[in-house]
Amino acid sequence: MNRSETMQALGLNPDHPAVLLHADDVGMCHGANVAFLELSRSEALNCGSVMVPCPWFPEIASEAAGDDTLDLGVHLTLTSEWTSYRWGPLTRASSDSGLVDDAGYFHSNVAALAKRIDPAAAKDEMRAQIERALGAGIDVTHLDTHMGAALCAPLLETTLRLGREYDLPVLLPRDGKTYRDVLKLESHGGEAEWDAAVAQSAQNQEPLVDNFAMTPGAPKGEGAAAYRKILEALDPGITFFALHPNVTGDIETIVPPRAHWRVEETEALRNGLIAGWLDEFEIQTIGMRPFRELMQQNTSTIILPVR
Repeated sequence: MNRSETMQALGLNPDHPAVLLHADDVGMCHGANVAFLELSRSEALNCGSVMVPCPWFPEIASEAAGDDTLDLGVHLTLTSEWTSYRWGPLTRASSDSGLVDDAGYFHSNVAALAKRIDPAAAKDEMRAQIERALGAGIDVTHLDTHMGAALCAPLLETTLRLGREYDLPVLLPRDGKTYRDVLKLESHGGEAEWDAAVAQSAQNQEPLVDNFAMTPGAPKGEGAAAYRKILEALDPGITFFALHPNVTGDIETIVPPRAHWRVEETEALRNGLIAGWLDEFEIQTIGMRPFRELMQQNTSTIILPVR
């Protein structure tokens, strides 16, 4: 499906931009869970995804298992970036797997992961995360990935195959540059592989988003203008807007210099600022559950690449 066909199949008007307001990092900490639940239930957010290896996963899993209105995917987690608050693989992988650093945690950045990773070990770990989410009662709607790690060149095909195995859409923007530039994946190569993956997904009739945007990380007091600028400039098609809402409390301890990004973002969603701009710019919204439903309707058409 091309952009227009996908939008029409999802019930969207292809003449107007559309956006998924998506909460990344659910389960990373208590404040992320509180923000996601509040904003989802008030319909200020469309969807989110959970970091299964993180300490606060059980809390969000318990909530999600009892609330089928939550549109929640798995934020496949293969990196752990903070200095004093870290997590590691469910599979208890050895150093030979390439999944862990010398301290036994996930690598702190995608470059280190991509240099060392054994794709088979990564597949086992990602499968374990998906299975734990499903086993906890979460109605998993999609797969995306923390810091872009599961879509780095060595793991791109592995991750897409997992999505097809579980009949779940994977975040794979048609315009890979909007994703790779924001997450600084361009230095790892893989542009040709990305384009081939998008073409394969189109052939399989798998629904894809078109563009990617992320929390702008503006200085204190300048966040509102930054969000407005992003929304006003949305390109045609469907944009996956990766947000990181968090209420005050633990986030200030985890990442003090950047905590205000997440707290101010929560307030902009909570107080209706972002909703007002969506109306002003005639931007449609959608969650990931319709993508899953459309993908599952087309399951019989999936064609796996010849290896």
